[in-house]
Amino acid sequence: MPAIEADLARPETLAAAVGEPGDVQALIHCAGVSPIAAVADAGPEVWERTLTVNVASAAELVRLTLPALRRSRGHVIFVNASPGMTGVARWSAFVGSKAALRELADSLREEEESHGVRVTTVYPAATATELLREVRTTFGRPYHPERCIRPETLAEMVVWALAAPADAYACELSVVPAPR
Repeated sequence: MPAIEADLARPETLAAAVGEPGDVQALIHCAGVSPIAAVADAGPEVWERTLTVNVASAAELVRLTLPALRRSRGHVIFVNASPGMTGVARWSAFVGSKAALRELADSLREEEESHGVRVTTVYPAATATELLREVRTTFGRPYHPERCIRPETLAEMVVWALAAPADAYACELSVVPAPR
């Protein structure tokens, strides 16, 4: 199945975008939104959009591709957020959605073990993206892409996880920048 273009803010449209998946070896969910707002300032629309894009659409994509993933004994990879992420002031919707994504992955792993579907959560630390630049700017923190994981490196780590031997795999993978 080739890459698809879809609006993750509208999970009800994903079935049309996905179509009838034939052979699916892996589903990699690495999309998300990262609003910055204190709980007092984040109305329901902020929470709804964040949870929809970051969690509900991930669950819907899995649901739509699960029959094909079961046939192939495939692999689902959720790209989450920094290892050990905890509550962060003014980032509650994002952090909450990432905790929910972790729980979705853990539940899916238990549900699909008997079908041979592997589920891995990748927890990348600072990755040199425009989104990280925006987040750090909003928080008043410096952004130094040379101290971050390159997106290509993170992609290589995902490929590494997909290439696990038949008898074992990483259910969680923390990826941090190498010491400099």
